[in-house]
Amino acid sequence: MFKSKNKIENRIEYSIILPVLILLLVGLVAVYIATSFDYPDNVIKLMIQQVLWILLGAGIAFVVMFFNTEFLWKITPWLYGFGLGLMILPLIFFSPELVESTGAKNWVSIGSVTLFQPSEFMKISYILMLSRITVTSKHGRVATELRDDGILLGKYILVTIPVLLLLALQKDLGTAMVFMAILAGLVLVAGISWKIILPIVGVATAAFLIFLVIFMSEWGKAWLYGLGFETYKINRILAWLDPFTYANGIAYQQTQGMIAIGSGGVTGKGFNVMDLNVPVRESDMIFTVIAEDFGLIGSGLVLLTYLFLIYRMLRVTFRSNNRFYTFISTGFIMMIVFHIFENVGATLGLLPLTGIPLPFISQGGSSLISNLIGVGLVLSMAYQTNLEEEHRLLLSLSRRKKRESWKYGH
Repeated sequence: MFKSKNKIENRIEYSIILPVLILLLVGLVAVYIATSFDYPDNVIKLMIQQVLWILLGAGIAFVVMFFNTEFLWKITPWLYGFGLGLMILPLIFFSPELVESTGAKNWVSIGSVTLFQPSEFMKISYILMLSRITVTSKHGRVATELRDDGILLGKYILVTIPVLLLLALQKDLGTAMVFMAILAGLVLVAGISWKIILPIVGVATAAFLIFLVIFMSEWGKAWLYGLGFETYKINRILAWLDPFTYANGIAYQQTQGMIAIGSGGVTGKGFNVMDLNVPVRESDMIFTVIAEDFGLIGSGLVLLTYLFLIYRMLRVTFRSNNRFYTFISTGFIMMIVFHIFENVGATLGLLPLTGIPLPFISQGGSSLISNLIGVGLVLSMAYQTNLEEEHRLLLSLSRRKKRESWKYGH
């Protein structure tokens, strides 16, 4: 009986793989619908690219699943440094046309070929580094002194500042928000005292409210522009605050997306039916494709699939006795949750557009591969947990046999 259990396939957490597979299939369908209308001449090429990215990401995730704690621990600082090095590349190798259209230097481009977005991979390295810091700090053993909490938070800030500086140079505010969400998740799980957290949250909330007051004043936008606030950022905020006033201009993408979602109704218009033009719907606005074609029911099922995936990742996290893996999983879950919240919220008009893709569904290789690597890390945690349980069972059986041998031998 034990031999049948002692197999690699029995250590794999299929309850995580299944929802990811469903989301990947939904993504292929949605990307096909979007590209068949917007880029009919390039459908085959784009679909082949998406499938190849999925296969590459799945292959890397499969390898990562067999990583053990010791190996991950050793390579984490190297991955963090390598990630920072990669994030310098978009500042050197970029496409002027892409920068002009997006306002950010966050993609590595050589000539007319866009290669990858380094910040997507840096998210995984950042999660690993924060997790390693948490485990090695005194706070990990004694969580009662404010001094230890402050030291841990200071270490978090030290590894976060280089990332945020590079993102500022890239002018990629949306991705910076993802890193802050990851940081917030680790701060909460690490148990840093509310005496430190509450003042920081209070200052951040006050700063945001003051910014909104200034922005909505008659002189505010001109003043912010004079301070160096880019025009495209001002336009995005205007489009978020009052989209239908600017429906024919800066808010065209957002309003078209909102109308497309509403036009899908409860059951949707049916497979491969697109009546509205929504810019970049194969990527950032992919949720509008799902809602328009498959309605409230289809988009609701997608959100429930995400919910099930998060639930299963949390279950695996709670089962693990490995603190390093626990923090890694928490950071990845926060990353996925924020991506879903921001992407869907933006398409519904509840949040400003930031260019954040929908995990496992949006077209794009960097985000897709990064997310699958994160899944591989969670699968690695489950694999190691199941392996430890096998070892404990084997040890228990061995001890029982020894007791029986001793009993009948005497």
